[in-house]
Amino acid sequence: MPDPVSSPSPDGTEKDASAVRIFPPGVALVTVPAGLVLAYIWPLVSDCFLGAPLRYGLGGAIVLSATCFPGFRAVLMMRRSGQSENPYKKTTAIIETGPCRLTRNPMYLQMDLVCIGLAVLLGNLWLLMLTPVCALVLHVLVTLPEETYLERKFGDEYLACKQRVRRWI
Repeated sequence: MPDPVSSPSPDGTEKDASAVRIFPPGVALVTVPAGLVLAYIWPLVSDCFLGAPLRYGLGGAIVLSATCFPGFRAVLMMRRSGQSENPYKKTTAIIETGPCRLTRNPMYLQMDLVCIGLAVLLGNLWLLMLTPVCALVLHVLVTLPEETYLERKFGDEYLACKQRVRRWI
């Protein structure tokens, strides 16, 4: 099994990047269609969802808010610092501004919130039930390897960041 801290490059040397095991947006991009397919095959009816106009507004607001604040804003903060939002690339600094001052994983939080927002918007209980699975997959296959990499690379600086900033919210 490969080292969960770093990834080997094609020439066999250690690459300066986390050993993320899955493309993070791919997790949400599988979760949403899976919820739609399950709802089509085995519809679940529930009175827990609001009526259509209110459901559309609330679900849309969750999706829009999650995309704009933790997601898009975190990407901007990373790019302004000269870093890539791509977890397979080198991290050069710890960012603790913008949404990164509230959560160490704003883009992954955004993916989970978008899944929740779409579940509300579509009235899809399957998608709502699959969202914790999406969060767990992101946590185990993405967040933990990233944190291991950052601890190894930045040491006490990252450990102090972990004390100040929550992992999620």
